[in-house]
Amino acid sequence: QVQLVESGGGFVQTGGSLRLSCAASGIIETINVVGWYRQPPGEQREFVASLPLLSDGFYVDSVKGRFTISRDDAENTVYLQMNNLKPEDTALYYCYFDPYGGTAYWGQGIQVTVSS
Repeated sequence: QVQLVESGGGFVQTGGSLRLSCAASGIIETINVVGWYRQPPGEQREFVASLPLLSDGFYVDSVKGRFTISRDDAENTVYLQMNNLKPEDTALYYCYFDPYGGTAYWGQGIQVTVSS
């Protein structure tokens, strides 16, 4: 059974930092892309960042220069370092692991709240 467990969310003031982690277990396929989406209050889920295997990361324009995605394939973990956080970054953050030729696995979501 595949399980993705997110951690590192919480409450932070504007300009602060958080590091999200997402640890996967039970995945037997080779993972191609890992990444993060977020869903702000009352809005639709939106792309934040992704990191294909052996490639550079991709970011939504609003987080470029502030967020950094990384992965540890030995530990099946993806990270999202978030610096200089802004109130508009407040959202429920979801991680995903996308295997080659398969269906993506998703985390349950973790709350990030940035106060002004």
